[in-house]
Amino acid sequence: MLPFKLVHHEGYDLNLRDHVFPWEKYRLLRERLLRDGLAAPEDFSEPEPAPDADVLAVHDQDWVERLQTGRLTFHDILKLEIPYSRQMVRAFWLAAGGTTLAGRLALSDGIGFNLGGGFHHAFPGHGEGFCAINDLAIAIRRLQKDGAIRRAMIVDCDVHQANGTAVIFAKDPSVFTLSIHQLNNYPPEKPPSDIDIHLPDETGDEEYLERLRRACVYALAELRPDLLFYVAGADPYYQDQLGGLSLTLEGLKARDRLVFSTALMCYVPVAVVLAGGYAVDLEDTVKIHVNAVQAGREVLDLVGWKRRYYSGE
Repeated sequence: MLPFKLVHHEGYDLNLRDHVFPWEKYRLLRERLLRDGLAAPEDFSEPEPAPDADVLAVHDQDWVERLQTGRLTFHDILKLEIPYSRQMVRAFWLAAGGTTLAGRLALSDGIGFNLGGGFHHAFPGHGEGFCAINDLAIAIRRLQKDGAIRRAMIVDCDVHQANGTAVIFAKDPSVFTLSIHQLNNYPPEKPPSDIDIHLPDETGDEEYLERLRRACVYALAELRPDLLFYVAGADPYYQDQLGGLSLTLEGLKARDRLVFSTALMCYVPVAVVLAGGYAVDLEDTVKIHVNAVQAGREVLDLVGWKRRYYSGE
């Protein structure tokens, strides 16, 4: 058994077989973890869809109603870049519920792992880049409302800058946003995060890891968050179709270990979401996500978990 829970729902898979986003990776990841003996059935938790009230704490009512009723314009669909369906809307609501659940599990176990989520291009009033609603923001607002956390930090390691997340939390000192991404890539306009690390094309393991390490150490010391949300994108991989960085499988797993260890050694729990991953070989994307689960287990076994919030330290 794993020392933390994996949040998954079969509704995450939209069955868009001809789409560049491999929605089936969620199902394949669960199957791979079970087949390889890395997880047991009891390690999985199934989320409920996020309540509409939670979604409306982040998103404009007009946008939420248009999603729920199917009244999206042609321009809305062009920006989303995925076909509209009731199944699609349900998948995003499930992802938001899953990220909230992963946050709660992280607070108790040290790590909570949503095998989905990370839809960081969603703005309050519209969606972009495969992202209809921002599950990270929805989870943070719900956990803050419940008094489970006061301050949150987002470490976004997707190859694409977290533009929607940056806008949502731009004037909120309770949430620190850090995005490390390829500069010459989507989105064309990059609203500022608290820390943006703009990487040149073909940046490799060594430079990536050192710049991420410095930023994480600084930000954790500066904010002292109650919870860190880690966007563990698989698309900095050197064979990713939508990326232009040059991280290897080993470099990506080292990235995962770095984020887990840096946070946990500061008594900060980590909630993980997957975000993008578009490798030429889908098995590589699945392997990168499997490695993230392995890295979490290895670090938690080594470092352990003691919550500063409860211990008074």
